[in-house]
Amino acid sequence: MRDVFIIGCKGIPAKYGGFETFVEHLTRYRKSPQLQYHVACVGEQEKEYTYNGASCFALRLPAIGSAKAVFYDVAAFCRCLKTIRQEHISQPVVYVLACRIGPFIGILKKKLEKQGGTLYVNPDGHEFLRAKWNRWIRAYWRFSERGMVKHADLVVCDSRNIETYIRKNYNKYRPKTMYISYGTQVEQRPEPDAALETWYSRHKLKSGQYYLVVGRFVPENNYEIMIREFMKSHTTRDLVLITNVKQNEFYRELQKRTQFQRDQRIKFVGTVYDEALLGQVRSYAYGYLHGHEVGGTNPSLLEALAATRVNLLLDVGFNREVGADGALYWSKQPGSLSELIDRADQLTGEECSELADRAVRRMREYYSWDRIVDAYESLFLDGWKGQV
Repeated sequence: MRDVFIIGCKGIPAKYGGFETFVEHLTRYRKSPQLQYHVACVGEQEKEYTYNGASCFALRLPAIGSAKAVFYDVAAFCRCLKTIRQEHISQPVVYVLACRIGPFIGILKKKLEKQGGTLYVNPDGHEFLRAKWNRWIRAYWRFSERGMVKHADLVVCDSRNIETYIRKNYNKYRPKTMYISYGTQVEQRPEPDAALETWYSRHKLKSGQYYLVVGRFVPENNYEIMIREFMKSHTTRDLVLITNVKQNEFYRELQKRTQFQRDQRIKFVGTVYDEALLGQVRSYAYGYLHGHEVGGTNPSLLEALAATRVNLLLDVGFNREVGADGALYWSKQPGSLSELIDRADQLTGEECSELADRAVRRMREYYSWDRIVDAYESLFLDGWKGQV
């Protein structure tokens, strides 16, 4: 039996977020009876429970602002060490998602080694490039990332671009790295149901008559460029933005700079946590716009490529790596996206189907959850064997 402790996601059942969805599927589709997962979760009260066969432990966090994520990971790691010691667990693996606790990882790693454990780290994306952080927090992220890479027994990257970055920038540590992508589920196009029709009615939308954006409401996802360019386009379709929009400074500045409220095609519709409904919304969109440029393999991009026929992606390495010839690409140059939207509007049904077929084939071949679960289970049970 191999015990794997997972730290860094907010927990399961997953409500929202890439790491949460990853852990949800890793535990849900577990194949080997020789694996026992232990998952750290954020909770309003400390408790233990079982979900998807995983042993989950919830930790209550103090209200200390952005530092609580660091506190959470350190507290979760200490809890794992306690469980390993008390239950006399042999050869455990601690898998840390994201690089938040670099300043503390050296001490924690030594304690783990004394108990015969192994440390794996997933660096996520370029957190230090996110616009929401001030320069001091960005400096912390860089410092923390360096510590995590230095002390990890293995760095698991969900993007080949991130793997290349880790090898190049931390070459002096000679890090061991392995690429295992994020996953998605490719399913038959669902039949529209009453929930979708009700959602359409609420937001005054029609099937096939909207472009879709799904993602966190942060500047680095290029909302301003996508909105500006959409407003410049000649499409008669709507732009539907599913995001955790808040009436904050970013929203007010976006409104002021773009005047999107004057364009009836632009529709912020909030979040959609119902997986079945969101799947239908994706499937019956005409197209999907993706402006993410910071990070590795983005979950919302995989889900769009698996479900939406026409995908228009910002042309950066992370997105090109995933979309390949199953998508169309735009740059941040003025006019690039608006012209692409106008071109996309003129695609024939056959051209749309060809794009969709190429995207789906790619998702099935390289990004299926079945493939991802197999790769992780092989790693956890057999260890790293120098794979590229």
